[in-house]
Amino acid sequence: MSADEFEGLAHESARDFAHESARDFGDDPWRIVVDGIDPARAGQDETVFALGNGYLGMRGNHEEGLPLGSHGTFVNGLHETWRIRHAEHAYGFAEHGQTIVNAPDAKSIRIYVDDERLNLSSSDILEVRRTLDLRAGTLSRTLLWLTPTGKRVRVETRRMVSFASRHMATIEMRITLLDADADLTVGSLIMNRQDLGRVENGNSLPAERVVDPRKSEELGGRTLEAGPVLHEGGRSVLSFRVKNSGMTLGVGVDHEFDGGGTSWRSRVETSADRVRHLFQGVATRGRTVRLVKTVAYHASDTATLSEVLDRCVHTLEKVGAEPEGERWEAQRRFLDGFWERSDVEVDAEPGVQQAIRWNLFQLAQAAARADGHGIAAKGLTGSGYSGHYFWDSEIYMLPFLTYTTPLWARNALRSRQHMLPKARSRAVMLNEDGALFPWRTINGEEASAYYAAGTAAYHINADITFAIARYVWASGDREYLLTGACDVVVETARLWSSLGFWGSGLDGEQRFHIHGVTGPDEYTTVVNDNLFTNVMARFNLSYAAEMVRSIETAEPEAYAALRERLALEPAEIEAWERAAAGMHVPYSERMGIHPQDAHFLERELWDLAATPPEQKPLLMHFHPLVIYRFQVLKQADVVLALLLASDEFSRDEKRRDFEYYDALTTGDSTLSAVVQSIIAAEVGYRELSYRYFDHALHVDLADLHRNSADGVHVASAGGVWMTLVQGFAGMRDSGRRLSFDPRLPAHWGSLAFPLEWRGSRIGVRLERESIRFELLEGDEPVTVRVRGTEIEIGPGRPSTVPLADQGPELGEFRGLSAGILPRDGEASGGLEPVTEVPVLTGPVPVSTGPVPTLPPTDRG
Repeated sequence: MSADEFEGLAHESARDFAHESARDFGDDPWRIVVDGIDPARAGQDETVFALGNGYLGMRGNHEEGLPLGSHGTFVNGLHETWRIRHAEHAYGFAEHGQTIVNAPDAKSIRIYVDDERLNLSSSDILEVRRTLDLRAGTLSRTLLWLTPTGKRVRVETRRMVSFASRHMATIEMRITLLDADADLTVGSLIMNRQDLGRVENGNSLPAERVVDPRKSEELGGRTLEAGPVLHEGGRSVLSFRVKNSGMTLGVGVDHEFDGGGTSWRSRVETSADRVRHLFQGVATRGRTVRLVKTVAYHASDTATLSEVLDRCVHTLEKVGAEPEGERWEAQRRFLDGFWERSDVEVDAEPGVQQAIRWNLFQLAQAAARADGHGIAAKGLTGSGYSGHYFWDSEIYMLPFLTYTTPLWARNALRSRQHMLPKARSRAVMLNEDGALFPWRTINGEEASAYYAAGTAAYHINADITFAIARYVWASGDREYLLTGACDVVVETARLWSSLGFWGSGLDGEQRFHIHGVTGPDEYTTVVNDNLFTNVMARFNLSYAAEMVRSIETAEPEAYAALRERLALEPAEIEAWERAAAGMHVPYSERMGIHPQDAHFLERELWDLAATPPEQKPLLMHFHPLVIYRFQVLKQADVVLALLLASDEFSRDEKRRDFEYYDALTTGDSTLSAVVQSIIAAEVGYRELSYRYFDHALHVDLADLHRNSADGVHVASAGGVWMTLVQGFAGMRDSGRRLSFDPRLPAHWGSLAFPLEWRGSRIGVRLERESIRFELLEGDEPVTVRVRGTEIEIGPGRPSTVPLADQGPELGEFRGLSAGILPRDGEASGGLEPVTEVPVLTGPVPVSTGPVPTLPPTDRG
C-alpha cells in the first residue's frame, strides 16, 4: 500500500468513524447546542451541560426538574463517611467509606400560568433549545410553551457557576406572555434532595441495591442535619452538619425579582428540607418578568454552623454590591484567559474542534478553583465513583494543568501534601516505611474496600512523585518543592525502599524486586514485578535522591531542615540510588516483549473476539477470579509505561509491546484509549491512533461507555489534550527538556496550541510540512528539540522547522481488541512479528448464573 493510498484510507476511515460515534451538537465550535427534549438522554444531557469551577458543581438539570436523570449539586470535599462492613474482616482493610454528598439543590424554579404548571415531560412545548457557551461559561435555554388555555409563554434561562467567585452561582429566568395577560406564580426552591423522599419520620427508607461498581454508594438514613437558618426578605440561608463526617455546609440564596411594572406578592415557605420563595401576580402581555437567583455555598471540616452561615451571607452581600452584569463579565474575562493559555486549534473534520473545546472546558470546570482540594474522577458533574480522588489526577490531568496553567497544577498537588500524615499512618499499618497514599479517597484515608484492585495499587505513590517532578521541571518552581512537596517525594521513596527487596535472577545478578502489587490494569491484581510499578518506582527512587542532593547543594539551610524534619541520612539516599539502578524490569527474550508482570505470559489468553458485546465490560459479568486467570487487560498498563518513561524504551520495543497488549485490551476503561492512541501514533499505526483519539474525544459526548449519566470522565478529557499534544504533536518532556516528533493525522491540515515552560509561553503550530514555534510571553530564549535537532526560540524570533514526513507508517493493525496479533511483515510495518503467542486452551468464559459484580473499586 502506498503512502498516498494509506492517507486516503485514513481520511475516509477517520471521517466515517467519527460520523458513527458523534452526536450532533450544532456547528458552532464554541457552543454545544441541543434542540428538543429527549427523556432517554436526560442523564447524559445533565452531564454534558453540567457547570462547575472546581469547588462547586451543578448538573445540567432543567430548572423545572423533569425530565430527569439525577439531580446533583456538589461541593468539592463535602462527604459523608460510613463504616465498611466486610463479610470477612482482616487486619489493615479500609474501615470507613467516603461518599460525596449531594448538597441542597438551589437550581429548581417552578412556573405556574393560570394555575397550570410548566412540566417539560407533559406540557405542550413548541420549541426548546439549550446552549452551553464555552467562552462565556454559561448554560442558557430558550423555551416556548403553549398553555392549555392557548397562551404562548416564552421562558429564557441563563445559568453560571462562577470561576471568579468560587462559592457563587447564578440563575436568571425571564418569562414573557406573548398573547395575553395571565396569572403567574414563580416558585424558587432550595431542596435537600440528599434526604428528601428517602427519610420518613427519621427512619431510613430502603435504598435500591447498586450493582454497577462505577456508581456511588447509596447512603441510608439522614445525612444532613439542619442547623441555624436565616430568612430575611428575598434571602434564605440554611446550614447543615453532615452526620458522620462532621463537616458543615451553608447554602444561601438571594432573589432579585422584577415583575415588569405591575405589583406582585411574595412570601416564603419553610420546612427542614425545603424552602420556597413565591412571587405571585399578573404578567402583562409582552412585558418580561425577570428573576435573578444568586446562590452561595460554603463547606468546611472545621467551621461551626454559624460560621458557614455567615460566610454565605458575606458572599451574597459581596456579589449583590457589584454593578449589574459584573458577574457575567467576570466569568467571560476568566475564560478569555483560560482559552488564551489552553485552546487547541485544529483544521479537521466538522465537529472535532467543538468536541475538543468541550473536553478542555471540563478540565477547567474540574480544577480551576479546586484551590487545594483534590480533583474527583467525575469532577463535580456527578456522583460516579462516589466523588473519590484517584491517580487519574496526577497522570491524566496534571499534564494539561502543568503546561497551560501551572498554578492550578500546584494547587492540585497541594492536596496530596495535606494527605501526607494519613499516608504515613497507612504505611505503618501495612508494615512499610515512609508513606502510602490511598488508592481512592476524599479525606486522605483509604476508602477502597477491595484491596486487590485498591490498596495493592502502590503505584499511586510514584504517580504523585512523577507529577511533582514534571511540574517542577516545567515550571521551575523550586519554592513549591521546598515548602512541603519534598517531604512527599522522600516519603514515597522510603515506601519503595521498604517494600522492595534484593534477589538473584536466573543470570545470578542481584536485582531489586517489588512483589504483591497491582498495576494500572485492574484485571490483573496482586502480582510480582509489575512492569509499570517497577519502572515508576525506579523513577521515584532516582528522583528522590537527585532532589535531595540538589537541595543540599543549592539550598543548604533547607537541606538541614529537611534532614532534621525527616531524620534523613546520607546512607538512605545511597540505598535509593542502588535500588533504582538495580530495579528489575521484566523482559521476555523468547517473545521479544516486556511481560506485564513476572507471570503474566503464563496465563491463558482471553479470546476477546469471541466475547459477546452483552458481556462487556467484563467486570460487570465475570467474577474477579475468572478475569484474573487470563491474559486480558482492562486498560493499558505496559503501554502507559512506554509513554511515561518514553526515553527508556526503543521504538522497536514500543512497537512490539504495543502490538501484543493492544490485542488484549478490552477498552473497558476510559483511561486506556488515550494512551493507546499516543503510542500507536508514535510507532506508526496512524489510522488506529486516530480511532482511539476519536473514541476518547466522544466518550461522554456520545456516551460510548453507557455511563456518562454518572458524570464526565475527567481523566479521559485530560487524555484528549495529551493525545493532541503528546500524540499528534509528538511532545515529550523526558530529561527536563521539550522535544517534538510530530504525527499529524493524515486528513488534518494543522494543529496549534500554546505551552507554558519555565515562565514563558510558547505557541506551537504543526502543519503537514513544518512545525513552527513562537515565544508568546517571556524574555528568555527557550530551547526545544525537533527530531534530535535543537531549536532556540527567542523574543521576536519565531522558528520554523521543515518536516520530511509525519513519522513512520505501518499500515492497518489487525489485532485491535480481537486477540489476534499481526502475522505478516506488511501488518507489522516490515518488522519481525511477535511470535509464540499463547493460545486459548478452552472456551471463552461465559456467565451461567446470576451476574456477579466487583465491589465499588474498579473503574470504567
